[in-house]
Amino acid sequence: MAKEKTLDDLFYDTLKDIYFAERQILRALPKMARAAQSQELKAGFEKHREQTEGHVERLQQVFEIVGKRAQRKTCEAIQGIIAEGEEIIDEFKGSPAIDAGLISAAQAVEHYEIARYGTLKTWAQTLGKKDVVALLDATLKEEAATDKTLSQLAMTAANQKAAA
Repeated sequence: MAKEKTLDDLFYDTLKDIYFAERQILRALPKMARAAQSQELKAGFEKHREQTEGHVERLQQVFEIVGKRAQRKTCEAIQGIIAEGEEIIDEFKGSPAIDAGLISAAQAVEHYEIARYGTLKTWAQTLGKKDVVALLDATLKEEAATDKTLSQLAMTAANQKAAA
């Protein structure tokens, strides 16, 4: 008889999912930076790429703490979100609406990450993994800050430019 799955199993499974997602995001951010028109948005994508490298490193630490091998599990959700972002680049490149589109795609990524890190942090608390909680919380805070920055960029410039 198969062993019953536990919250610990779910935690590890979701950890592999977000690890895959972060690696995919690392590959997508340079394309988004190249497609952006505003220097501020380009710089934001470049800064977030550096942060994402840190997120990958933190996840590797989490795997180490929980005594599991750092491995990826294909995350179809992030693949779909990234594909939508690539579609926006193809369809709106060079247009006044490109930055607004890129911001919307980036926020879809951020919201996915915020959901995943929030869940993992809560599960880590439930499972008594204190060291892991701190690492996940640090990333969660950075993802939320990036989302807020993207909203400000959208409201202060990109959306008006796209509407003109």
